[in-house]
Amino acid sequence: MVARPQNYRFTQGQTFLPFPDEDYAARIAGLRRIMYDHDLAVVVLTSQHNIAYYTGLMFRAFDRSYALVVTEDECVTIAPAIDGGQPSRRGYGDTIAYTDWERNNFYRTVRSVAGIGKILGYEADVSTVLQAQSMRHHLHPTGLIDISADTMRQRASKSAAEIALIRAGAAVAELGLAAMRDALKSGIREIDVAMVGRDAMEREIATGFPQAEYRDTWAQCLSGINTDGPHNAPTARMLAQGDIVSLCAHPLISGYYAPAARTFFLGAVDDASRKVWEGHCAAQTYARSLIAPGVSFAEITSKIDAFYEERDLLQYCAAGHGHSVGLKSHYYGGEAALDLRAYNDATLEAGMLISVAPMLTVPADEPGAGGYREQDILLVTEDGSEALTGAPMGPEACVISA
Repeated sequence: MVARPQNYRFTQGQTFLPFPDEDYAARIAGLRRIMYDHDLAVVVLTSQHNIAYYTGLMFRAFDRSYALVVTEDECVTIAPAIDGGQPSRRGYGDTIAYTDWERNNFYRTVRSVAGIGKILGYEADVSTVLQAQSMRHHLHPTGLIDISADTMRQRASKSAAEIALIRAGAAVAELGLAAMRDALKSGIREIDVAMVGRDAMEREIATGFPQAEYRDTWAQCLSGINTDGPHNAPTARMLAQGDIVSLCAHPLISGYYAPAARTFFLGAVDDASRKVWEGHCAAQTYARSLIAPGVSFAEITSKIDAFYEERDLLQYCAAGHGHSVGLKSHYYGGEAALDLRAYNDATLEAGMLISVAPMLTVPADEPGAGGYREQDILLVTEDGSEALTGAPMGPEACVISA
């Protein structure tokens, strides 16, 4: 029988990364500063977002493990052999493929780079109990230090190249919103409108980023009671005269998320709904005006809350008023340090990107029932902020003839 290796190096084809090599070199240098601060000899990262951030590789697990092992002088992605040469074509640094002919070849391969008996940095927020036990068993660390918060803070401040990519993504989101808006009419299904938006965005991404991988871009058309949650899935429900409709565009370019959303009504809007909608849109405009360096997320949140409370709408707020933009997705999360929440005392800094997205959900048995959501991306600048999205909103612009 042919001898089957535990791991090997396999590369073929040209490397394409979302950002220049110098961007990744700077990120790895930042990671090594984190290692120095914690007296770490090695870091083993296993999350999709951090592996993408430090190497550019956006992997799909399919029940297989991935890791990025960083030491003082090495940066090696550990990927399953079934992926062929793709990890090396899409990742910065070295790559080793591990085989699954023997149990635990993943950990053996990690150990071949990380060594044993060292203080190990890892991500406690994504590591399962079983993974942590396996790391201890195979690497025999003298200590485990959670660096997930440190890497999150590093990701929170965007480079010029990241800002340029998200700016392009924001334009794609607005294009997707416009395509869905044009498709709105009575009798069309939510899913059909969503597909129009998704297809328009994917075509635009393929045109603007011909070397990228195309996956994970998604769109939402929610109507009636289905608007009560911002992450609800489109259904086969047919839109009808008088419906409240929430359109959300979510382009992902190389894992970078740039969302935009608007509320619409079909045919006409009743007086109760108009009052809620106008108050909500005024809150969105006010919230955008608060984004500036040096202001805390908690302070912004409290001001938005007060604005809603003055209009007797605060009781309809079900969540915080915004979140991070960038390496964020519906399956691997984002940077909690950038959440617009009352308990977040961190302050905004130039170079951060924020999604401002307050939402109201009025129960179905009350006047003005429905979910009202507007979402925009703002870049924090040295002296204020710049809106990267800003489609028209409110009753004057978003009532669609049924």
